[in-house]
Amino acid sequence: MVAVVTLADGDSSNPADGAPVPRILFDTGALEELGPASTGAVWRLSEPGRQIDANIVRIPSGQRVETHAEPDLDVLLLVVAGDGTLVTPAEPYPLGEGSLVWLPHGSTRGLEAGKQGMSYLTVHRRRPGMRIQPAESRDRGPDRPRP
Repeated sequence: MVAVVTLADGDSSNPADGAPVPRILFDTGALEELGPASTGAVWRLSEPGRQIDANIVRIPSGQRVETHAEPDLDVLLLVVAGDGTLVTPAEPYPLGEGSLVWLPHGSTRGLEAGKQGMSYLTVHRRRPGMRIQPAESRDRGPDRPRP
């Protein structure tokens, strides 16, 4: 995969003032180098303090993402390599490299990869993370003092 690079000077660290710095995170041209054996999420946005989630997913030829509904989040999907089909209750839509799709929250959709497989970028509002508590704090409950 491509290394993280700061746009300004090649250094991925933040300046002394702590201000966020734009960075190049991934070169989608490198997807071919990953080969057909790479499937699922091949890249994820993991920058601390981010307000969005994003990932690049690769579906091999003939595979699919089953039809489902996302109740809470609007999603933008950009096909970055290959081809496939967006499956909706209304009709199927052909997708190719460069297809940009809006998947509104509450909509039902599925994806099917074409002969070349399909890689796509998704971007949506960040989901709140799960907080895992140690068993002892969970067992205490709100009214029980810490030992």
